[in-house]
Amino acid sequence: MLEIFKSTETKVLEKVDVISKGCWVNMYAPTAEEINRVSTDAQVDVDILKDALDDEERPRIERDDGRVYIIVDFPYIVKDETGYEGYETIPIGIILTDECIITVSLKDTPILEEFKRNRVKEFFTFKKTRFALQILFVISSYYLRYLKQINKKTNEIERVVHQSLKNKELYAFLALEKSLVYFTTSLKSNKVVLDKILRFNYLKMYEEDKDLLEDVIIEKTQAIEMAETYRSILSGMMNAFASIISNNLNIVMKFLTSITIILALPTMVASFYGMNVDIPFQHIRHPYVIPLSISVFFASLTAFIFWKKKYF
Repeated sequence: MLEIFKSTETKVLEKVDVISKGCWVNMYAPTAEEINRVSTDAQVDVDILKDALDDEERPRIERDDGRVYIIVDFPYIVKDETGYEGYETIPIGIILTDECIITVSLKDTPILEEFKRNRVKEFFTFKKTRFALQILFVISSYYLRYLKQINKKTNEIERVVHQSLKNKELYAFLALEKSLVYFTTSLKSNKVVLDKILRFNYLKMYEEDKDLLEDVIIEKTQAIEMAETYRSILSGMMNAFASIISNNLNIVMKFLTSITIILALPTMVASFYGMNVDIPFQHIRHPYVIPLSISVFFASLTAFIFWKKKYF
């Protein structure tokens, strides 16, 4: 998909058909034809555009012939094969040329929807440096938003797992922990890119742009700390709740075993009295009362002993 936008003098974002100076070119899951068109019209190397479409590409920043290439990871929501909702990260490329700014990724993202709908203050397509930093800021905000969602889901699962005897909740914990691993790795890599922008002046920035970059770095640092904290907590909770589930199962098995032993005693007594041999008191008027009484006595005695030992 190829979209071209341009800010007008009245601060309205318009969709246009031609790549021109001051425009924003957005590509997600582009075709080969679209890649070649942008490469020709914007004079950008095809390989740079394709790098951002590799889901294994690492975040980095490069500068070549006056163009700046930035690749960072952004988060998105996925569902695994078991139906659990998790989070992963994939790269997004931000390319700044003399004429325009280009964004390219494998998937459409709500992060860029914020710009398409003019929800970001002081956003103009012709202010390329500011626009790039605003994208990085919104990405950091989405990391924080998803981390809060992960924490909320963790608390919900925690309430359920106290009474659970199943592995379902552990699988949910595993999906969340996997998401935090992706987040931590991507956030640290993204921060390296931001530090390079700050130290090596890859982008020409005004004072407001430097303030925005510092805000992005602060947001990214906070997200890293949150991700590492939640990951540590979640890892400890998984170990604890695995033991709790195992202990709950042991309690149930102990209870069922105790009941089985208690019910086995009347069966054993009845078996003795059912043998085809002479037995004491077999000629009295109501002989069944004797095995019944013996069964009740031994079952009650065993149940009392198990109760005292807190088997149930």
